[in-house]
Amino acid sequence: MADKIGVTDVKLKYATIQEAKAMSGLRLILGANAVPGPWREACKGIFHVKKIPYTPVASAGQDGSQRELIEWTAQASAPVAIWNDERPRSTWIEQLYLAERLQPEPALIPANADDRVSMFGISNEICGENGLGWSRRLMMIDSTVSNPNTDPRTREFWRGLGGKYLYSEEAAAAAPARVASILKFLAARLERQQAKGSNYFIGDRLSALDIYWAAFATLVRPLAPEQCPMASSFRKMYTETNPVVVEAIAPSLLEHRDFIYREHLELPIVF
Repeated sequence: MADKIGVTDVKLKYATIQEAKAMSGLRLILGANAVPGPWREACKGIFHVKKIPYTPVASAGQDGSQRELIEWTAQASAPVAIWNDERPRSTWIEQLYLAERLQPEPALIPANADDRVSMFGISNEICGENGLGWSRRLMMIDSTVSNPNTDPRTREFWRGLGGKYLYSEEAAAAAPARVASILKFLAARLERQQAKGSNYFIGDRLSALDIYWAAFATLVRPLAPEQCPMASSFRKMYTETNPVVVEAIAPSLLEHRDFIYREHLELPIVF
């Protein structure tokens, strides 16, 4: 059985999908690897802030396939949140609403309608289709499949991932400008908030948007190795070098990421 997670100084102990099916409570299918996937880390962060214990579950079966994941959740991606016998929740917005229901405080969705609309709209620019994470994935896929030195097995894996993100050469070519525009928008928003005396993207308190940015910032600048002991083969890939994107990475955005992790999330990141 997997341990319930609520501390920062342990390795995650993953249940199998078959074990998880027999459990109650909250189970998070995360994928057992040392890579800070942004959707994964954002999901973990939301339940951490809420202090809701969960059982980590490996997404792949013992044979390395996603067959059991697909049978249980009707899709092949992680993270997935499953509460008792309720339906699996495989999207970031469903996972956030589940966390809010299970533990209303601290609230990560603003009560004020204007703030709430802003939070969900900006979060979608980070987490949603064609958003920051989606566009950076397109860039990663393109850099791998277009490299003649990529071995066939690795190229096959990334081409398969490309199907999830509707990869094409045209989409990949447009992705850096899309990422840069989102980063510039976030930096401008943060600057306006700081001018009002706020350390957060929305109002004067932590919201899910702050957690999403902190988690997704790894796709342009990962945290230091002692804070994020990620697989070394992925660190270079996660560190953005495209000049269009690099120019848009305001120091204030990385400072905000560091603040959110330091004050609200787990350090070092636990895999």
